[in-house]
Amino acid sequence: MLFYLGAYLQNFFGPARLLQSYTVLITLALYSGYALTYLVLPKFYDLLPHDRGREFTLTAEVAKGKPTGAGSVFITIFAILCILFVPLKPAHTGILILTWLTMLTGFLDDRSTTSWGEYRKASLDLILSIAASVLLYYTSKKLSADGNVYYWLPIARHPILIHPVIYTAIGTVLIWVSINTTNCTDGVDGLSGTLVLIALITLGTLFYFILGHKDIAAYLLVPHLADGARWAVMTFALAGVLTGYLWHNAFPSHVLMGDAGSRALGFFIGCAVLITGNPLLLFATSTVIFLNGGMGLLKVALLRFLKIKIFPNTRFPLHDHMRKNRGWSATQVLLKFMIMQLLITVAVIGIFFKVR
Repeated sequence: MLFYLGAYLQNFFGPARLLQSYTVLITLALYSGYALTYLVLPKFYDLLPHDRGREFTLTAEVAKGKPTGAGSVFITIFAILCILFVPLKPAHTGILILTWLTMLTGFLDDRSTTSWGEYRKASLDLILSIAASVLLYYTSKKLSADGNVYYWLPIARHPILIHPVIYTAIGTVLIWVSINTTNCTDGVDGLSGTLVLIALITLGTLFYFILGHKDIAAYLLVPHLADGARWAVMTFALAGVLTGYLWHNAFPSHVLMGDAGSRALGFFIGCAVLITGNPLLLFATSTVIFLNGGMGLLKVALLRFLKIKIFPNTRFPLHDHMRKNRGWSATQVLLKFMIMQLLITVAVIGIFFKVR
């Protein structure tokens, strides 16, 4: 909205042209997101559902009674910021709506007196993931110069043509995994939010400075993403609201994001990775999230469906194992997991963009 308003107002007030600068829009979205969430979130504490404690979770008693479902607040603020600061196209609008719907499914589970159950939530995740994958394929196809969609991968010098069925299948799995591993990581104050924040800043930087920059993309032999700057504004807007939430969620937390937050954040990360054109970038953004929560999902799935036992002496999510078996404090878990993700992110980005 402000982008188009700036185009109109600059005829009467020259500095209004700054509203058409993506650098300015990113800055406004980031800091507005932080400020609004920081100020508004505490006002909803009494209106949010309260945590009832989760079975088999080390922090169940500590979290019990705290307001949860804060994702319903900061994701809604994120949606408003996108309307204000992002020059929305169909792909951006569609992903924004689906992100909000993912939040809604999580929030309804947060406020329900009985859990929705694993299969019901997994089915909803699958539907949303398929919808996002199909949307991104056809919007990418329309933007493509030759009407085809490609992946760029490390080692491969040239982009690889992707069939729509393959794209949808990979995208669906990627987004579904991102939703559920991010959800599983939400168990230590500040942990999930901090790891997601690293992912968002990484993706926003890639969108704006590399994929969205025609000359730099050409130099690094990666396809130029014409809407990269728009996705960057959207990504930094989400990073902004997340920092506002983390201010209140830092140990000892006053509020929890709940499934409303973790599921929506995981959904957006999965979509953003798919938008980059390289699904393997999930390793750059979410390796620790995947190892922390995803290995537990794999362990349960193999045991339940194939009767195969793996990691019998390891407790999942991995943050619970570190606290119970290694004696790590919540702060140690947060800092050490954050350090590991930062090291992995730098290494993977370096390899993916230079080994081509």
